[in-house]
Amino acid sequence: MPLSPALLALTLASLTQAGLLLVAAGFALRILRHWDLNSGSERQLDLERRTYLVATLVAWVFGANLLSLLLFVYNAEQLSTQFVGAMCATGVLNANAWGWPALYLKMALFFAGATWLLLNRVDNQAPDYPLVRPKYALLLLIAPLALAEALIQWQFFSGLKPDLITSCCGALFGPDAQGVAAELVGLEPATSLAALYLSGLAILVVGLLYRYRGWGGRLFALLAALGFVIALAAIVSSVALYVYEHPHHHCPFCLLKTGHDLVGYLLYPPLFTATALALGIGLIRIWHRVPSLAGVIATEGRRLVGLALMFFGLFYGVATWLILRSNLVLLGSG
Repeated sequence: MPLSPALLALTLASLTQAGLLLVAAGFALRILRHWDLNSGSERQLDLERRTYLVATLVAWVFGANLLSLLLFVYNAEQLSTQFVGAMCATGVLNANAWGWPALYLKMALFFAGATWLLLNRVDNQAPDYPLVRPKYALLLLIAPLALAEALIQWQFFSGLKPDLITSCCGALFGPDAQGVAAELVGLEPATSLAALYLSGLAILVVGLLYRYRGWGGRLFALLAALGFVIALAAIVSSVALYVYEHPHHHCPFCLLKTGHDLVGYLLYPPLFTATALALGIGLIRIWHRVPSLAGVIATEGRRLVGLALMFFGLFYGVATWLILRSNLVLLGSG
């Protein structure tokens, strides 16, 4: 493993996060077994006091995970200069079998953590804390995910060898690509852009319906998740081409390079944030019939959908700007 402060920081952060979440999972088991708000026992009072501490701890862990995801991608991009054949983060992730799984687990942990934080926020606004058991049951599912992420990341970092020859993004996202990458590269720009903007329109319409009529919260979350996948596909198949002004350069990571004005940092954070907010809306909507949560969920739902639409708007706005400013002509005769 290269002796890099960033790698050491990422490793320590992931192991610490996993350890803290495992401790929180142990507390979650106590909550599921003994929580009884109607009880005035010493054990119940102790659980009530500790829930605030544990929830705060978990919130910090998930906040650190967001920074960890950003640093992981940024560091993979920086490491590309140290490996023969690597031109960007793609080559570093291809350096061994653990690179892509580590990235996917970090993404999954980000979305899981964000939805847990929104669930916790809603629960804390109700006087009877009706979501204590569900949110700590969810924490029991997230803790193993965090442990897996820490271990897979360690495998990835420890397997990085300075003399390793890896493949560049052209091999994964080029004409000879195979698997999922081949499917993305093979998408027609007209098709992917149509799907991108149609999904955006659907997200906008259902989001506005939910904000002003209270209808379609779970549908909004479903459309946002689908829109997230379509957006990533569109970035690879068409938006990236406009940025590079090259009809065969599909890499989603070269967008993070200074040579391309770091536009990836304008695209990805709004998309991930909007999707996380939308997933949170879909999750909390499950309990909208609970009497003590009805008003809270209605208020929070309107606030969250407004934020989600704002971040989706930023993403679609940046994507459109990148297309319009480009000198490349992919659609029509120019």
